[in-house]
Amino acid sequence: MRQAGGIMRMAAGAMCALGVLLASCAPRTPPEAMTPSPEPQYGGELNVATVYATLSALSWDPADWVWKQNHDTGAVRELLLSADLSKARSRGGPHAFTMDVFVPRDALRGELAESWEWEDPLTLVMRLRRGVFFPEKPGLMKRRELDAEDVVYSFDYVRASPRAQPTMMGFLDRVEARDSHTVVFHLRDYNNEWDYRLGYGYYNAILPREMAGADARDWRNVTGTGPFSVSRYVSASVQTYAANRDYWDSEEIAQKTYRLPFVDSVNYRIIKDEATLLSALRTGKLDIAEIVRWINVPQLKETTPELQWNRWLAPQGTLIALRVDRPPLDNRLVRRALNIAVNKQEIVRVYYGGEAEVMAFPQLPDFGPYFQPLGEMPASVQELFVYDPEKARQLLAEAGLPDGFELNIQVCSCTSDQMDLLPLIVSYWEKIGVRARIQPMEYAAFLSAMTTRTHAEAYIMNTGHVTPLSSLRKNFQTGQVWNPSQWSDPDFDRRIDEAFRMRNEADTIAAVRSMTAEIIDKAPYVWLPTPYLYTAWWPWVRNYGGEVRAGAVRPGPIYARIWIDHDMKRRMGFE
Repeated sequence: MRQAGGIMRMAAGAMCALGVLLASCAPRTPPEAMTPSPEPQYGGELNVATVYATLSALSWDPADWVWKQNHDTGAVRELLLSADLSKARSRGGPHAFTMDVFVPRDALRGELAESWEWEDPLTLVMRLRRGVFFPEKPGLMKRRELDAEDVVYSFDYVRASPRAQPTMMGFLDRVEARDSHTVVFHLRDYNNEWDYRLGYGYYNAILPREMAGADARDWRNVTGTGPFSVSRYVSASVQTYAANRDYWDSEEIAQKTYRLPFVDSVNYRIIKDEATLLSALRTGKLDIAEIVRWINVPQLKETTPELQWNRWLAPQGTLIALRVDRPPLDNRLVRRALNIAVNKQEIVRVYYGGEAEVMAFPQLPDFGPYFQPLGEMPASVQELFVYDPEKARQLLAEAGLPDGFELNIQVCSCTSDQMDLLPLIVSYWEKIGVRARIQPMEYAAFLSAMTTRTHAEAYIMNTGHVTPLSSLRKNFQTGQVWNPSQWSDPDFDRRIDEAFRMRNEADTIAAVRSMTAEIIDKAPYVWLPTPYLYTAWWPWVRNYGGEVRAGAVRPGPIYARIWIDHDMKRRMGFE
């Protein structure tokens, strides 16, 4: 049971959630309670409001090709490659591991693949780890060792799906099991994102081939070689993962080696209401809140000073997609007018309180040399980020729309930030005669509208950066699912394809910079500021520094390495 101190803290937290700023809202834990235990402890449960705390699982079947697969199954199903968390900043390394997908090659490790090499320019050979086991799954399979045929099955399964994105793995000819622990990828064309697309990407989870006879959409059939198994799922409430005590991996701490995972279970708390999430964090019902909006941080720091923090730039661009296949948005002048009519500097200064960057999409500053700062961009690009309503009206007049026009803009009701921001943008547009009707939608309908290309002429969304080149591919290549503007330019398509075949990184960087400046200038989106986000956690969460992803939207390896300091938690009054 929670001790008396914890009950008092719960009451104070509830009052704070109602906006009552009293002295009792600022608990003061004695310094001695914060002293960590000397070594890792096993056991207990980890409660997390993840990056996607408002969303239930979209599908448990990788053949459905939904982007959220690795978030929901990535603690159970493993990949060939993953992020090397020993290189995290919290462990003395250079990497934050907060990017949506991208893992720099110096931060990459083999997960199920122990080693890999290029046998020739189009033949990639991977050797699997030995001693990695699928657990027994009653009604599905007996415990057995992972082998190369499982890898072949997994890639063939997702590639054969009618929902497969053809450009994602179109460069891959076939996958072969050379022997029980050697997998060979035969390529049609070289792709310089081979490590992302075959190793740590969205659709690379390795399943046992026994899944061929099972319903892959049923969460009860989810199994893998990872540190956890799915033990409970209640839509819109919780996803619970139980420790796999037969897991192969380990962690070195203070020159001692420990088997993973440390905790007995992990709960993904699905919380749609922001106030409820913040209250759960204050009262210790959540150990980690992976995303806290900037607007809530000052009060949390005041009311709950024990919380630990990590600040990071959102790896999802915020944008308004403008359908270039519909008039008047097929006119570049109109799209530029909608951009310069929005006061982006004021949004950063007033709306975000300075907690945002004016331009950080489609490239992210964490991409290193692939990212070109706004000040180095051509003048016509810089112009799109300078507020000038008079010029916007002139552009509309040149486009034959001196009195403006009407448009519909759709927004997901699950995104508090966009729901709050959109009325401000609409008010900017009103000043140039553009009358926008806001259409809130539940996430399933919102996503379906885009993927079926039935969405409105304007569509506000967040979208991940992926990798430097795939950010351009997925947003602007003809026919891509995540191309909400319906941008289509054969020459741009050709240049993207050519860039993927480049083997020299300097050439790829130059190509990415050139295409990025060009597409920003053509304004298929209203380019909006990118906010900073915060991750908050209680000090009893150990071996953690605010990391949120170890590959494509995949937190599982991070949770496997966290241990709960039960002594500290008890002294602080929460156990």
